[in-house]
Amino acid sequence: MAKAESISDFYKRIGTGDTGSGRVIYDKQHQRMELGHLNVYKRSDFYCKTYSPYNRRDFYKISLIIGEGMLYYADKGIKIDSPALLFSNPTIPYAWEASSSQQDGYFCLFDQQFADRTQRNEGIMESPLFKIGGDPIYFMTPQQVDFLCATFAKMQAELESEYIHKYDLLRNYVNLIIHEALKSKPADSYFQHTNASSRIVALFVELLERQFPIDSPDHVLKLKTAGDYAMNLSVHANHLNRVVKEITGKTTTEHIADRIVKEAKALLMHTNWNVSEIAYSLGFEYPAYFNNFFKKQTLQTPRTYRGAAV
Repeated sequence: MAKAESISDFYKRIGTGDTGSGRVIYDKQHQRMELGHLNVYKRSDFYCKTYSPYNRRDFYKISLIIGEGMLYYADKGIKIDSPALLFSNPTIPYAWEASSSQQDGYFCLFDQQFADRTQRNEGIMESPLFKIGGDPIYFMTPQQVDFLCATFAKMQAELESEYIHKYDLLRNYVNLIIHEALKSKPADSYFQHTNASSRIVALFVELLERQFPIDSPDHVLKLKTAGDYAMNLSVHANHLNRVVKEITGKTTTEHIADRIVKEAKALLMHTNWNVSEIAYSLGFEYPAYFNNFFKKQTLQTPRTYRGAAV
C-alpha cells in the first residue's frame, strides 16, 4: 500500500533541500504559537515540466498552471490548454502530465493547521473548491492571470519578511485566490480514460487500507460505508460498487466488512481493550451492533473469539 505523500516527502521529491521546517508560521505576539505551514514556489523551477506521480497527498495545494498538460483523476481526466487554477486536497489523488516544455505559474501548499485557521467559521474542506465532489479546476482570463501572478509573488515576498502579522496577510492572500476562482465557472470538459475501472478499484483498496491499523481506542474509523468511499474518490457510489464487483468479484461492502473483521480480530487478540472500546473505534454506534456484525461474519461473538485465542 502506497502511503500518502507528506510535505517532507514532497520536498525530497522535488529536490529543494527544504524539510518543511523553514516555512512554519508563528504569531510573534502570542508566545510564538505555531499557526501552520505554508510555502510558495514558481512552477517553472520544479517537477511541473514532466510528470507528477499519481498519488494522494496529505496537504492542500493551489496551483496556477500556465502551460499545457493533462490532469488525471480516478475516473476522469481533463486537458489543460489555457491558464487554470487547480485546487487539490489531501483526499483526492491526481496525476499531472505536462505536454508542453514551457511550464510557468505558481503553486502554494499548506497543511491542515493553516487550512483550519484560514477558514474562520468552517473548515476549508467545506469550500466549494476543496470540497469532496466539488469543482477543482477553473480556467482564468489574462487579467486574472496577471492578478494571481502578482498575488503569489506577494506571498513569496511576505514569507521572507519579518512582519509580525504576516500570517494574517498570507491567510488573506489565500482567500483572495479562492474568491478569484469563485468568480469564474468551473471547468466542465472532462473525459473518461480507458483504465478508469482498474484505477478506481486500486484507489478504493488503497483508501480502505489507509484507515488501518486502529492504534488507539480514540482512533475512530472515519470511512464506514461504500458511500463514504465513493464520496472520497469523487465517484458515484453505484459506479464504485459496479467496478469493484466486476474486477474483484466482491462488493464494496464485502471488502469493507472483511477488513473490519480482520482488524477486530487483531484488536481482540493483541490488545486489552474491552469489547465496547473496540466497537466504538471500528465505527459502531453501539456495542450490540458490533457483536451482531462480528457473529454474522465469524459465527462467534467477540468475547468467544477472544477467549479461544488466549
